[in-house]
This record gives sequence, C-alpha cells and structure tokens, in this order.
Amino acid sequence: MTRHDVVIVGTGHGGAQAAIALRQQGFEGSILMIGRDHVPPYERPPLSKEYLAGEKPFERVLIRPEKFWADKNVELLLGKSVTKIMPEEREVQLSGGETIGYGRLIWAAGGDARRLSCPGAHLDGVHAVRDKRDVDALLKDIEGGAKRFVVIGGGYIGLEAAAVLRKLDREVVLVEALDRVLSRVAGEQLSRFYEAEHHRHGVELRLGVGVERLVGEERVTGVVLSDGEEIACDAVVIGIGIVPAVGPLIAAGAAAANGVDVTEICHTSLDKIYAIGDCAAHANPYADGAVIRLESVQNANDMATTAAKAICGNPEPYNALPWFWSNQYDLRLQTAGLSIGHDQTVLRGDPDERSFSVIYLKDGRVIAVDAVNRTKDYVQGRKLVEARAEVDPEELADTEKPLKEML
Repeated sequence: MTRHDVVIVGTGHGGAQAAIALRQQGFEGSILMIGRDHVPPYERPPLSKEYLAGEKPFERVLIRPEKFWADKNVELLLGKSVTKIMPEEREVQLSGGETIGYGRLIWAAGGDARRLSCPGAHLDGVHAVRDKRDVDALLKDIEGGAKRFVVIGGGYIGLEAAAVLRKLDREVVLVEALDRVLSRVAGEQLSRFYEAEHHRHGVELRLGVGVERLVGEERVTGVVLSDGEEIACDAVVIGIGIVPAVGPLIAAGAAAANGVDVTEICHTSLDKIYAIGDCAAHANPYADGAVIRLESVQNANDMATTAAKAICGNPEPYNALPWFWSNQYDLRLQTAGLSIGHDQTVLRGDPDERSFSVIYLKDGRVIAVDAVNRTKDYVQGRKLVEARAEVDPEELADTEKPLKEML
C-alpha cells in the first residue's frame, strides 16, 4: 500500500486548485490526485459552450498542460474512483480494490449529473453534459446526423446547450418543469429576457410542464410530456442539476444533508478530511449564513485555497463573494452575489438593447447583480454587493451614474 501526505479525490477545478494552492503555500509533502476521468484536469464550463460548439480543442480546455503536474510533483491517478473511506486508518479504497493511505484527504469529487427517473431514461441518445465523455457522446450524435433535439432543463446548462445546438443548425425544443427558465438562480425579468432570446433564435419552449416518459426501442425517438404532448426527436440532452458525489463520506460517518457539511475552513466532521466545491455544504455569508451548496468554478477554486491554507497551518475562514457567468449566443451574463431572498429588483438599462443589468436588494441593501453584456455594471456592482451597500433604487436605475459612485 502506498501512502501520501495529501490525497485529493477529484480532478476538476477544486481538486486541481487544491494541489496548486498547496504548492503555492509552500507545502512540500507528497500529493496524489485521484480522478474518474482518464485525462488530466480540465475545465468544465467550456463543455457546454466552446468545446461542444467545436470552437476549442480539448488541449485548450486543460486547466494546466499535462507536464505541469509532474513539474509540481503532483501525482495523477486517473480512471479510478474512491469507493470507501476508512477514516480511523486514514486510508481510501479504490474502484480496483487497491488501498491508499493519506495524511490529509481533500474530497473534491463534485457531483454526478442528475438523471431522469421516468421510463425510457436509459435509452441510447440520452445525454448529460457533465464531463468530457458525456459531451463526446453528444458530439458523436451531432456528427452522426441527429437533427432534432429535446433539451430537458432550463438552467444554465440546458440553455447553453440549446444555444450551441441552434448555432450548429439543429432543431431544439427546450422543456422546463417550472414556469420560467433560470427560476432557481435569477429574477423574472432576466428569465423572460432569455426566454425571448431563445425563441428569437428558433428554440421552441415548453414551460411549466414535466416529462412523463421517453419513447423508443433501443434509441430515443420521442419525449412524452406530462400534458400528453409527444415531441419527436433524434436525441435528448438532460440538464436538471447534479447529485453530490458524497456516498463514501456519508458511509464513513460524515455529517451530511444536502452534500457534505463543512466548517468555515472546509473541514468535514471526519478527522483530517476536507471537502470543497459542488458537494460541500457551507454557511455562506452572502446567503445570510444559510447552509448552501454552490456549483461554480469560483466556489471550487476559493474553497480549494481555503483548505490548502488550513492544511499548511494558515487557516482563514471561507468568505469569498460568489460569482458566475454564462455565454449564450452573443450574450454574456455575469452574476455577482446571491439573489436568494431578495425583496426588490431594479432594472438598469433596456433589455431591448440587449445590454442591461438587474440589481437585487434585500431590506434596502444590494445583495446581487446580473449583468447582460454590461461588464462595467458587473465589476462595479461587485463592490456594492461586497459592501452590502444601501442605495436608493432610483439611483441604481440611473444609467448615467456609474455604480462605483454609489458606494
């Protein structure tokens, strides 16, 4: 059995940044990264954007060139998953049965794409957009002549995939069970704007309706909705969220509800074990201290640095401002803060000009900003969110006045 000073489970943004941050903090011990993918760490966001569109080859999606990891003395163990954690022995068991020891364990396994539970969910031609293998399978269908797609889910992933498919001149029907797209992450003004944009680009929308079943023999040929409509298709794309990959942690006794619970320095309830990224439930200061999970590159990277500092003896509480982005057609959405619980919105600019912002307030204070093709508002709005600034809504709506003057 081999033993390493730090074992990192997961080779996504969080796992990669954890290894990088440990070296940046001066950590000289041995580091092993274990990943289910058979390729070195790569960026996930381009999968539903530039990589799917054929605009970026995989080499340009790598987080670092493969040689980087060897140069930093970070060992990669690819094509493996951790199936069991033995915290008392400080060991993990891998999918092949072998056992590896650790001094500290960083769990950065993220999550698995949530699958449909209805009949027909496992037919050929049903695709997730979570990892390279998922997108390569989708690309194979596109290149094989699939023309009509049903996209299930109106969140970022579903909308981005729909935009790329339209760019590739495919027919797209997007199905969202709730009454508007982006309903979990944005206000109604932004939702309706994106619905109109997708409609303008030829996407058919089905809102407020669920999926009853998928039909087909071996391969999907249609989607039956809960209102009885059947939509013929050549393939289906699923974008309905993730299931946190925390099974081995829970089996080992970690405190968990929605994901695995972590402290302000990303430590789990298990000794010497940290968790970061999509699967880590934490009390977030920008959500009034509510325990939440954040599925974003920012969160994965900042949590990784927090865990690395703690391991190196320089603990600092996680206090990073959440931010997100989404590219659809020629629209760039940039978000700072969390609009959870907002009680007022301010529209800044004109959506008809395809450059505007929505500012979210709670109890009179700025808690989040969504900026569409309006980078200055995003950059300056971040400062307002960080300061929890109390600003007159009429001032916020005045596009002649820069947001930075409102601090």
